[in-house]
Parts: sequence; C-alpha cells; structure tokens
Amino acid sequence: MERQLLDIVGISTSNLQTNTFALILEVKGTHRRIPIIIGPYEAQAIAVAMEGIDLSRPLTHDLMKNIITSFELTLVEVYINKFNEGVFYSTLLFFDGRKNVSIDSRTSDAVAMAVRFNCPVYASDSVIEATAMEEEDAEELIDTDLPVENEEISLADLELYLQELIEQENYEEASKVRDEIKKRKNLK
Repeated sequence: MERQLLDIVGISTSNLQTNTFALILEVKGTHRRIPIIIGPYEAQAIAVAMEGIDLSRPLTHDLMKNIITSFELTLVEVYINKFNEGVFYSTLLFFDGRKNVSIDSRTSDAVAMAVRFNCPVYASDSVIEATAMEEEDAEELIDTDLPVENEEISLADLELYLQELIEQENYEEASKVRDEIKKRKNLK
C-alpha cells in the first residue's frame, strides 16, 4: 500500500458541529487537504504544541512524551492507515534501539504526539482518495471569522486577553489570539 507525507496546516473551529474543531492536513506538494473533525481537548493539545506554548503543568500528551523519552523510545512516524464509516485510524511507530513497535491510536492523539516529537505524518493512498479535497472545498468546513479579528479591539486589550486565556488554560483560543496579535504587529 502506497502512502504520502502530510503537512499539518492548522486547526480551526468546525462548521459541522458545535464545540468541534477541524484539524487540516495537506498532502505534501499538492493543494489537497484532509479535514479531520476533532474534539476541543485534542485541538488544544495540538495547538499548544504547534504554537510552542510553555505550560506550568504538562498536558496528557506532554506526559506521554516524557514517559516515552524516559524509556529511550523514539516516535519514528505517525501513519493514518484507514478511514471507515467516518472514522480515521492511525498507528504510532516507535523504535527502541533494536526493533520497531507499532501501536494503534486515535488520529487526533497521534498528531498531537507527532507535533511533540517532530516526526512525519503519513496517510495511505486509500485514505487520501477517500477523504482529501481541494483547498477551497476544505475551507467550507472551517469557521475563519474569529471574534479576535474585530478591529475595534485594541492590540493592548488583545495582549491582556491572551494572558487571561493562558491563566485559564484555554490554549486553543489563546493560540488564535496570539496569531491575531502577530498579524497586527506584522502590519505595522
């Protein structure tokens, strides 16, 4: 079975269900995207790692990484190997210095680990064929109108809001606010 490398494009709120997010993966070298609907906790875990946010306490995926590295294992890759009845299936491939060990995982958890270990994410051609869509079609599944993009909210207020969100451990929203702050600072 052939497979292709994926890039993690980002996470956005989903238009399909309330309190869900769309993890967007892009087939490397194409404009084909795979949207995966995930829950808020998984979205937070991925966003925190992608944004490099330092937390006072580790999230579950950070704890897992600490355990894995303390036993001198390496996460080699994540492989999205199956799509069946709306559910993605993935495996984590570990190496212990002598042999490879493959472990089943939810795709959202697998991607959260891939971001932490900086390892590649692959999908089988059959998964890509069944789920990938052109970039424009994938955009319809996500909500790109963020309340923090309101121009009436000052940069100083956004920075205060960011601090509040971090203190509340609302890292998904904090990453959106931080992106808006970066965007505004780059326009100056």
